[in-house]
Amino acid sequence: MSSDFSPELSTIQSLSGSRPTRSVAAGEVIYSEGDPGDVLFGVVSGTIDVSWGGTQHETFGPGTCFGVAALVDADHRRFGTATARTDAELLEMDRLEFLFAMQELPLFGLEMLHDLEMRLQSLKRQAAG
Repeated sequence: MSSDFSPELSTIQSLSGSRPTRSVAAGEVIYSEGDPGDVLFGVVSGTIDVSWGGTQHETFGPGTCFGVAALVDADHRRFGTATARTDAELLEMDRLEFLFAMQELPLFGLEMLHDLEMRLQSLKRQAAG
């Protein structure tokens, strides 16, 4: 399964302009299934695969976010494994940084909700087979 990459990169790029980013090399594991998670990731550049259950995966490209559940549950454990498909630049945000980003760029929250809805619809279609 593949997430539609955001046609509008301006939000993630704007946020990354005022915060440090993390560079990852192709093939690098960002987190593994079962790891504790306390940050979400915004893809500034490159492509990331998140796999779970052996056969399922999603692909995230520039302008998209992954690892969002880390903001919801204080004791969150990662559900899948995130690996850089290509060299990538990531913006990491903990809950406090996320809330600050929502104040700076309210459109960020709407874009994230839209992306989550599209992902949910895709998973529903896949489950319906």
